[in-house]
Amino acid sequence: MTATADGPADPARVLAGRGYHVLLLAAAALGAPVALVAFGFLALVTVLEDAVWETLPHALGQQEPSAWYAVLVVGVAGLLVGLVVARLPGRGGHIPVEGLGGGPPRIVDLPGLLLAALASLALGTVVGPEAPLTALGGGLVVLAVRRTPLGRSPSGTTVLAAAGSAAALGPVFGNPLIAAILMLEIVGLSGSGVLLVLLPCLLSAGIGGLLFTGLGSWTGIAVPSLTIPGLPAAAVSWPALLWTVPIAVLAALAAQLPRRLGRRSAALTARSTILATTVAGLVVGGCGAAYHLLTGRSVLEVLQSGEKALVALVGAPHAWPIVALVLLLAAKGLAYGVSLGAFRGGPTFPAVFLGAALGVLVSPLPGLGTTAGIAIGMTAATTAVLRLPVTSVILVVLLLGAGGTDQVPVIMVAAAIAMVTAVVLDGRRPDPGKDSADHPAEDPADHPADHPAEDPADHPAEGTAAGPDDRPS
Repeated sequence: MTATADGPADPARVLAGRGYHVLLLAAAALGAPVALVAFGFLALVTVLEDAVWETLPHALGQQEPSAWYAVLVVGVAGLLVGLVVARLPGRGGHIPVEGLGGGPPRIVDLPGLLLAALASLALGTVVGPEAPLTALGGGLVVLAVRRTPLGRSPSGTTVLAAAGSAAALGPVFGNPLIAAILMLEIVGLSGSGVLLVLLPCLLSAGIGGLLFTGLGSWTGIAVPSLTIPGLPAAAVSWPALLWTVPIAVLAALAAQLPRRLGRRSAALTARSTILATTVAGLVVGGCGAAYHLLTGRSVLEVLQSGEKALVALVGAPHAWPIVALVLLLAAKGLAYGVSLGAFRGGPTFPAVFLGAALGVLVSPLPGLGTTAGIAIGMTAATTAVLRLPVTSVILVVLLLGAGGTDQVPVIMVAAAIAMVTAVVLDGRRPDPGKDSADHPAEDPADHPADHPAEDPADHPAEGTAAGPDDRPS
């Protein structure tokens, strides 16, 4: 639907139109199969994780994965990801340090995207599943509609791709609403376009979330999901509100380190892919090994995305010595920065975990408390990494449950301060290697000449989500 001579089209007329109703039906119909594929991918990740980090160590006589085992496994992850990135179309998909954007992938890129993400997630690198799921959901929808009338509409295709991504994402965040809001912030809509994209995302994410719940109960497989055990309710106090400012600034400053390291890692990976990812795997595994040797705690507190370790951290925050928390922040922060540029996955889950660890560390400050400290730390770290403040606020509030509702004022202040601080820091000191990461100088040796010729149909129509002047009708 296009603008008239008098101005943009009326959103109410778009909502009442037959074309938009068809789009909603398509979003509802595609939500279930996309969620089914996403569940299968996450279930496979879970099975492989259990085999690699529990079954095989036990078979080797290890109660917990040893230091040498961690280095070996994550080093293998680096080699496998490097081979996929260098040899398959699409270079393994979106680089985590670039956030969660990027749009739906080409159809020919999906195998490499899934293989790179599978190796990264199952073998312990410090990335989450949300970026591959975003790409998978959008890519499957583009594949499904490209031969239909909906596939000939750039705005309609983009809206449906966003809905497909929401269907795949909702359950891993613990709530479909987070996925819908996340897609809106990624697309960057304003005005009437928000409502026109939000409705298909809500519909598709809701259906996907329902299917995930049923499949989880039926199969007994607990796929990765951000969950937090109930924190004690705590009323917001003036001291906690005052502490929000320095803690949010500290979190934003700390978030710059892995982001900048991720840019350098991405630049190195672009120039010498297989060698760089293998070395990156050894470094990440070495971070987990060093933490284990220094503290006697599990290497998995440093490795992996963090959603499992988050339960132990938040469920018993007082059981963590200060030295262990400091070493955890240092080791996981370094591993996270390297992983952001070298591997394939999402940046959100590790950011949430590191923010929670920072919150536990500062919680003894006078007048702060554990609940407020964790709420501020998670919100500020997630906002500083993702640059999606609304999504970060909603994510933390819903994760914390009743405790999060009580902490809404400090959560909102933390998001605003962290966002401004992160942007100011970017402006004063540009990210090193940013240009190289965004436009990598690819090594010709990494790309064999016999790549298949690209099918124009494999490229989804480019454009932004349906705006006031370009909407499905």
